[in-house]
Amino acid sequence: MIPDLDIDLLRCLVAVVDAGGFTRAGERVHRTQSTVSQQIQRLEAAVGKPLLLREGRKVSPTDEGERLLAYARRILSLHDEARALVGATPGQPLLRLGITEDFASRHLTEVLARFARERGGARLDVRCDLSVVLRGEIERGELDVILVKQEPGERGGIATWRDPVHWVAAREAAPLDQAPLPLAVYPQGCIYRNRAIHALEKAGRAWRLAYTSPSLAGLQAAIASGIGIGPLGATALRPDHCVLGPESGLPPLPEAELVLHRARSARGAAVEALLEAMRAALDQETAQLGRNAA
Repeated sequence: MIPDLDIDLLRCLVAVVDAGGFTRAGERVHRTQSTVSQQIQRLEAAVGKPLLLREGRKVSPTDEGERLLAYARRILSLHDEARALVGATPGQPLLRLGITEDFASRHLTEVLARFARERGGARLDVRCDLSVVLRGEIERGELDVILVKQEPGERGGIATWRDPVHWVAAREAAPLDQAPLPLAVYPQGCIYRNRAIHALEKAGRAWRLAYTSPSLAGLQAAIASGIGIGPLGATALRPDHCVLGPESGLPPLPEAELVLHRARSARGAAVEALLEAMRAALDQETAQLGRNAA
């Protein structure tokens, strides 16, 4: 029987996958690189299976690692929420923010960290998940603010931004000659996934699911290794990726939108300050993407 899993070990696993390596993960959890490596070894020993693939400086989760990673994120979210609530100062507002993981990996995390430092009277509880999941949580009153993807022109939200989507493959060897075409995508419910499959179906191009993961880091690694191609936003591209243009023969992918929603019950100066910080960050990022595309 597998023993109880240590919270610190799970936190190290999430940090390594999100950071893409042990050194940067150590910076996130305030541990040395060797300590993080030892923590992962302890976790692997506890579950009796390898959780990470190590290829030089590259680190990616195994199939078992991917499965445990999803649970680790949920466990850590509940753990941190409970700890924050128990240790909260009376009157200190709790802001519950939901964002999809590809947004969390952008410099938006730096904006949120700065907000938390500057607004000492407010506490942030940030959750990452698919847009469809976050929409359900804000409707149930479980979140105050969400930043999610939507189809262009959908109603609702307090601010929207353009979200260009590209077909992305490995820079070294794009598997375009395979039939059916292997795809690396988020789980069912993701707008990017739905758009990609719909475009291929409309174009009469056969496809298959080669890699499915809720983790952006996992998708980025799968695409870079040549397991499959997939739809990614411009800010999710890595140096070992390449954008597939019209010459690839793939159908074009229409833009999506980013939309910021606020729950009806979310009021107060702290909420307004958070919304303003997020608006400013996304305005800046959208402007930069426009300059890069020009």
